[in-house]
Amino acid sequence: MSVRFEELGWQRTEMGEISLRRRFDPTVRTDVFEVKLDDEFLMSSLFTVAEQALATTGLARADGGELDVVVGGLGLGYTAQAALTDPRVRTLTVIEYCAAVVDWHERGLLPDVVGLLSDPRVSIRCDDFFAAAASPVGFDPHLPGRSYDAVLLDIDHSPRHVLHSPHGDFYTPSGLRALATRLLPGGVFAMWSDDAPDQEFLDALDSVFVDVDAERVYFDNPLTRGKSSATIYLASRPRC
Repeated sequence: MSVRFEELGWQRTEMGEISLRRRFDPTVRTDVFEVKLDDEFLMSSLFTVAEQALATTGLARADGGELDVVVGGLGLGYTAQAALTDPRVRTLTVIEYCAAVVDWHERGLLPDVVGLLSDPRVSIRCDDFFAAAASPVGFDPHLPGRSYDAVLLDIDHSPRHVLHSPHGDFYTPSGLRALATRLLPGGVFAMWSDDAPDQEFLDALDSVFVDVDAERVYFDNPLTRGKSSATIYLASRPRC
């Protein structure tokens, strides 16, 4: 049995104190890795199905034999890792706000995704995803205005439950229009949410994108011995 509880790292940010901890969970009899923002839980290695589905479901919509993909939010790495299993992915640009999160991966603290950042397709940028999405420069300062085949986003809990109030502008038609310019025609936007489908956000997506959908993802919850769910929003930039 491992140490029952250990804090592995933390950083003070404008949003609060972000921390990574490892604890032994007697229910599943394994080490669980959790990220907290102050006293709020952001993610856990117990629940990775929806994060992985964000990548697989989003990229299943993408056309083309070679894909350039952006992942908004590195977190525990499961979305980026799942995206890399698609052999069409040529480049994967990860936008992560917290340098501490990148450091956790560089130090190999997360055993399920060790080596993620050493994949030659991966580039990491410490920046505010939402500010970059709204900027004319976009996600690659070396190629201003660069467009991508897919953007996969997992940062806020939901469009209504954001981690930092400035993020709220992104979930409006104007914020989504700015993001759409970062996508190639036919490019895919996919986003994870912890809440049930939100009709107001779906309407905002419909005002900018086509083929808009919200898919529920259900998964086993070993703590409640029941089912939990998340939502994957999907949308495509019009081709003309």
